[in-house]
Amino acid sequence: MIISIHEGVPSSAIREISVLKEFRHPNIIRLLEVVYEERKKLCLVFENMQQDLKKYMNHTALPHHQAMKMLNQILSGTAYCHSHRIIHRDIKPQNILVDVDGNVKLADFGLARCFGIPLRQYTHEVVTLWYRAPEILLRDDYYSSSVDIWSIGCIFAEMLAGRPLFTGDSEIDQLYKIFMILGTPDKLTWPEIENLQYFNINWPKWKPKSIENVVEGIFSSQADILKKMLVYEPFNRISARMALDMLNID
Repeated sequence: MIISIHEGVPSSAIREISVLKEFRHPNIIRLLEVVYEERKKLCLVFENMQQDLKKYMNHTALPHHQAMKMLNQILSGTAYCHSHRIIHRDIKPQNILVDVDGNVKLADFGLARCFGIPLRQYTHEVVTLWYRAPEILLRDDYYSSSVDIWSIGCIFAEMLAGRPLFTGDSEIDQLYKIFMILGTPDKLTWPEIENLQYFNINWPKWKPKSIENVVEGIFSSQADILKKMLVYEPFNRISARMALDMLNID
């Protein structure tokens, strides 16, 4: 990756370098070297990977064993990030790289942020729309690492179905695409929702669909973990570590 630094090093590059220089995990891309070139260019040298997950899937469903293997590795890399208090904030198929053996690594940490207690206020312009958690769409200023879990749930469903789960073309359309499948949230499913900036009491009231009918051919054990990743209430969403434990039990 070559970065022009005529006007200084971009903050995204500084974040990525600082994160990846510290991380050592088999499912996180390795930053091998940072080279300052002539003509004010910064070159980040990463380990070689064949392609990203979007190209690897190529609009087709993956075999179940391959999807489960990749889910396990994505969760493993994410759990490592979260254990080091880092939210990736931009997990999507284009930022998951695949090697020749079908192993995956998280990449592109340019939007990553450190999180702490109490939760800090963050920007909302993160994560490609189709993989963006509902709390970000509704302008929750204090979202947590659970936004990464939502993104992984969307990717898992896409690996099994061969197509993206929620394909909105605007923020409100993305919310409606989510509501049409998971049901319109209310105070029972998301107690804090009425406090969010973009909450609207006049939203259409959709009933939830069975995830087994939405993602055809999904196994019951896969549906169980997917449902836990796509929970509206962020603090009730399963953690990466707990999801890994579920996979290992199964």
